[in-house]
Amino acid sequence: MPRLFGTDGVRGLANDHLTVELALSLAQAAAIVLATSAREHGRRPRAVLARDPRVSGEFISAAVAAGLASSGVDVLDAGVIPTPAAAFLTAEIGADFGVMISASHNPAPDNGIKFFARGGRKLADDLENQIEALLGREKLTPTGAGVGSIERFADAEDRYALHLLRSLPLREDGTSPLRGLHVVLDCAHGAAAGVSPEVFTDAGAQVTVIGNAPNGLNINEGVGSTHLGELARTVTELGADLGIAHDGDADRCLAIDADGNVVDGDQIMAILAVSMRRRGALREDTLVATVMSNLGLKIAMREAGIRMIETKVGDRYVLEELNERGLALGGEQSGHVILTDYATTGDGILTGLHIAAEMRRTGKTLAELASVMRVYPQVLINVPGVRKEDCATDEPLQAAVAQVASELGETGRVLLRPSGTEPLVRVMIEAGEQETAQRHAEALAAVVRERLAL
Repeated sequence: MPRLFGTDGVRGLANDHLTVELALSLAQAAAIVLATSAREHGRRPRAVLARDPRVSGEFISAAVAAGLASSGVDVLDAGVIPTPAAAFLTAEIGADFGVMISASHNPAPDNGIKFFARGGRKLADDLENQIEALLGREKLTPTGAGVGSIERFADAEDRYALHLLRSLPLREDGTSPLRGLHVVLDCAHGAAAGVSPEVFTDAGAQVTVIGNAPNGLNINEGVGSTHLGELARTVTELGADLGIAHDGDADRCLAIDADGNVVDGDQIMAILAVSMRRRGALREDTLVATVMSNLGLKIAMREAGIRMIETKVGDRYVLEELNERGLALGGEQSGHVILTDYATTGDGILTGLHIAAEMRRTGKTLAELASVMRVYPQVLINVPGVRKEDCATDEPLQAAVAQVASELGETGRVLLRPSGTEPLVRVMIEAGEQETAQRHAEALAAVVRERLAL
C-alpha cells in the first residue's frame, strides 16, 4: 500500500479518496499519537480545528471533530481561517495539536487533512507513520465525563490578526507601517478573504480586494497565486503600488509590482534576506531554500554576503533545516516563505505585510527591491514513463548531465529530479539565455527517454 501521508498531509478528492470514514479514523488515530503527553501528565487533551471555505470542509471537519471528541479530546473549532493561523493558535493557546482541513492551491473538489504537533509545527515523518499504522486498528473509547467537548473558538481570527499586526513595529515618526501604500489583495476566494484585507487596512494601507467572495466551490478558480493575470490587470489599471496573491489556505504569497510583473517566492526571499541582514535579523546571515530555487537567488545571496542552504523540494524540508539550525528565513519559489520569528509555517499574509513594510522602510518600489536578484531563464520538462529510480546511476545519462553542466559553467545549472509520486523524471535547466536553457533541456530530456524507457 502506498503511504497515505504526502508531503503536506493527507489529500485527495473529497468524498472519494478522502471520505468521512477516513477523516474519522485519522482523527481517532491522531488522538492517540498526538495527545500522549497530555494523558501521561493527567491533562485533558485539547486540539485546534480549522478549515478553508471549500464546501467539503464542512463535513470533513465535522467528522474530524467527532473523531477527536469521541477519543476524549476537547476541540476548539476555529472555523474558516488560514493554515498559518491554525498553526499559530495551536502554539498560542498551548494546544496539544492542531488540524487544518484544506487542499491549499488545489481546486474545490479536492481537500486534505493536515496535522500540527504541539507548538504549531508540522509533524515529523515518524508521527505520521504512527498515525497511519493505527488507522482502523485502535481507538480510544471514553464514556461519561471522559468524552471530549466541541466548542467554537470565538476569537480565533482576532488573535491571529493581532499577532500579524504586532510583527510590524510602528515607524519612527509614529505613523502606521503601511501608510501611503495602495495594495491590491487577491484572496483566491479562500481562507484569507476574512482576515487579510482587515490586517492590511489596520496596518495603514489603502486596500483593494479581489477574489474575496468564497462560496465553497470557487476557491482558487481563476484567481490566487496560481492565476495571477487578474491581479496584474487590477494593479496596473488602478495604479496601485503592489499586488499580493494568496492561495486557498493563505500559506503562500506571490506579488505583482506596479508595472504588472510577477515577483515570485525567490525574489521575495531575496528582498527579505537583504533587509533582515541589514537590520541584524538574519541569523547566521543564512537563507534556506530548495534545490528548485532560481540560480539568480544563489548568485544574489553570494553577492550580498548571505549564505544559502539548499534542501529537497517541499516546505517541510525547509522547515526542518530552519528549526535544526535555529535560522530565521527560508522558503520556496512557489511563495511558501517562512519567517521563524513570527511563524512555524509558511504564512502568505505575514509575508505580504513584510514586503510592503520594506517598501515603506526604504522608499523603494517593489520592482527596485526585486532587482536585487536577476531571474535566470528556467526550463522544466517532465519526462513520464521512465525508470526514475535509475536516474542517478545510469552512467551515460550522468555523463550527459556532466557535459551540459560543463558547457553552462557558472552561468547555468542542471537538475534531474525523480518525481516522488509518479514514474517520471523532471529535467530542469537554467541558463543566461532562454534559448540556451530550452535547447539543453530538450536534449537532456531526450537522453532520459532513451536511457530510462520502461
